[in-house]
Amino acid sequence: MDKFLSSEFSGPEESPGFLLWQVCMSWQRRQRHALAALDLTHVQFVLLASISWLETHQKHLTQAQLASHAKTDPMMTSQVLRTLEKEGYIKRHAHPTDTRAFSLWTTAKGKRAVEKALVVVEKVDGEFFAPLGKNAKQYTESLRELLKGASS
Repeated sequence: MDKFLSSEFSGPEESPGFLLWQVCMSWQRRQRHALAALDLTHVQFVLLASISWLETHQKHLTQAQLASHAKTDPMMTSQVLRTLEKEGYIKRHAHPTDTRAFSLWTTAKGKRAVEKALVVVEKVDGEFFAPLGKNAKQYTESLRELLKGASS
């Protein structure tokens, strides 16, 4: 059999990118399944939880700031926020100083939803990352390093 792929790796199981892809897909599947019981998608949870956290640290959170924090596409973020607003989880109002932006905050319903969902998400994370054992903190630090490198 002719070798038609030229790679520095002897096989896919040696490629950090491919392994990261597989791990991400497996983790996301578990999160989607767990959050379905709460009628939230994973991206809805991430954005709702991010708004909940960010609104405690800044007065007028914008969609652009949220997208930057969550590392999400701004257009997709806007679409998901419309759904969250329609469902009564968040409010969007004109920003007091930036006429192009909305200020975001969670409603009481949104706060209740994110509190329930956070328990579910952290349980899934705990189970998923349990095989790392005492290496979990180092893994988290390694992820932070990758994010730093990706932003530069």
